[in-house]
Amino acid sequence: MADLKLTDSEFEWEGTLIAAAQHISEVLRSRRTLTDEERKALVDLRVQLSAIRVVNPGKFNEKGIMNDKIENLYSVNEIIMAWDADQSMIWEAGKEEVAHEYMNAVEETQKLIEYLESLNLDNDSDKNEVLRKAHDILQMAMSRLEDEFRLLLVQNRCPFEPEKVQPHTNEDDAAEKGLITSFGASPSFDESIHKGNESKVSEENIMVDLVHPDVIPDLRSISNLMFHSGYGFECSQSYVHVRKEALEDCLSFLGMERMSIEDVFKMEWTNWNSTAKTWVRAVKVFVRVYLAREKWLSDKIFGEISSSPGCFLEASKSVMFQLLNFGEAVSLGPHQPEKLFRVLDMYEVMVDLKQYVNELFTEETEIGSLVRFEYEQVLKRLGESATLTFLEVKNAIASNPSTTSFASGGVHHLTRYIMNYLNALTDYNDTLELLLKDRGEEDSFPSSPDMNLPVVEEESNSGRTDHLPEISRVSRHFHNISSILQSNLNDKSHLYRDAALQQLFLMNNVHYMAEKVKNSELRIVFGDEWIKKQNGKFQQHALNYERAAWSSILSLLKDDGLHGLGSGSVSKTLLKERFRSFALAFEDVYRAQTAWLISDLQLREELRISISVKVIQAYRTFVGRHSHQISDKHIKYSADDLENLLLDLFEGAPKSLGNPSRR
Repeated sequence: MADLKLTDSEFEWEGTLIAAAQHISEVLRSRRTLTDEERKALVDLRVQLSAIRVVNPGKFNEKGIMNDKIENLYSVNEIIMAWDADQSMIWEAGKEEVAHEYMNAVEETQKLIEYLESLNLDNDSDKNEVLRKAHDILQMAMSRLEDEFRLLLVQNRCPFEPEKVQPHTNEDDAAEKGLITSFGASPSFDESIHKGNESKVSEENIMVDLVHPDVIPDLRSISNLMFHSGYGFECSQSYVHVRKEALEDCLSFLGMERMSIEDVFKMEWTNWNSTAKTWVRAVKVFVRVYLAREKWLSDKIFGEISSSPGCFLEASKSVMFQLLNFGEAVSLGPHQPEKLFRVLDMYEVMVDLKQYVNELFTEETEIGSLVRFEYEQVLKRLGESATLTFLEVKNAIASNPSTTSFASGGVHHLTRYIMNYLNALTDYNDTLELLLKDRGEEDSFPSSPDMNLPVVEEESNSGRTDHLPEISRVSRHFHNISSILQSNLNDKSHLYRDAALQQLFLMNNVHYMAEKVKNSELRIVFGDEWIKKQNGKFQQHALNYERAAWSSILSLLKDDGLHGLGSGSVSKTLLKERFRSFALAFEDVYRAQTAWLISDLQLREELRISISVKVIQAYRTFVGRHSHQISDKHIKYSADDLENLLLDLFEGAPKSLGNPSRR
């Protein structure tokens, strides 16, 4: 709209016109609410008044220009005062023009203040009064803009979208059912648990809106105006308060509640394990998705002024410290072997996120430097905790005595636990190697008698090739752990009174260890030479078992002691007694060894075949040699009977023989 210019002849009634317009505005403003028509009329009046410029050739001095500016102050005062009395929000839907008008009014007030302060009119009471009034109007407007800014942030906050950042898989359910328990009386380990089964979130491809994009330009306009008007602190505080609360809600949404170090120390294992697992996922999503977007939002709103980094840092620092507090609590906790995997997960995710944290929290600022320092400290302490926990495994095995023998002579739960534990640790091989190197772990423990360079044989088109990598620190420790485990198992074997069961127990456990290494990633760590040695060991235990269990029975199938005194012929009485003794001895072995257990089907079958070859062949020969000397009724079992009965051995289900009929 063109300016309305007043000539000298018209100037006399200008004051009357302005006074009348002001009276109309006062009447309308005194009403609590305005109709749309009334508000439109008031706006038009304000626009007309703001366009009035007095053209008086005799007043082109500083005083005259000031009078001209003062007239504009009346107009913007009306606009700002009207909204101060109005309870509705300026930036509500459909009020873009009104919001633009309000912002223009505030800008005009700001410009007037700058102009008045630049005038060289010392001790001018009119100027000072107008300047005071302008500051009052600006302060009122800033208070309103601060409220509008805060409400825009709150009301336009986007809801969290769990399907974007936390996909749920069946593997998660399986993992939650029991990774490991402890080194107590019955440790257990879920063999299906590996790092690879964790659900993956591709954070790089996740884009979330924290605030509705449509309001970001309005937020930026308000922040720019408030900062340029000297109210940047109030604007920043409003932003920090709202966004800090939003980030705290984000952590809660991701499953992390605020807790003290003491709270973490008091957690039971199941709760601790679940919380640590949640923390690993939460920190990945929080840093790479939400903090990254929070930084983006801060830059978009405050990017034209210097306070963008400060607002982001102030809003996010306490939430970062909340996350780091849990990491610190875990690092300060007891070094229990069952916690190692979660501690390593936490350490690894912090290593992966270190670059992102450094980019978000620059060291040029005090807050950024503090966050980075705390992050480094927690990362270091988690690494130390993981290392000490790993080294504690050997002590845990050595201090796991038993007072009673393990039922059935099968694979001890400690053997399963340790071998599955080591197998799962291969996922962290590189991390453990670096941690042990940083600690200087080299030759701090005696070498295992089974330790050799891990050789893994592979077949190629040109024939067999052997890979001879330099033995690693992890490999040294794994060898040592396996030796301590075997020593512990040897001690446990002495709890059996039956020498045969002692050997069966050792055979079962050494075989399990060898097979576990052979058919897993542990083969790379231990090497084929170690596997060969363990195969030789369990085969020796099998041979020792056969000697202890069957030598006395096989001795009954020899002719020694069957000849009568002074006679070269076999005594029928002694022969009958020999068959009866054999049957009783076999029944005793059968009763005992059907209760014994060999869980590996192939090993069970191989041992049965070995026994059958020795016992059945000897029995057939013995019966064939003496069957014509006594009646069949004195031969309780045929060779076929015995061969079938041997199939019942090592099933872990005790059976006994009554008076079986001939088969």
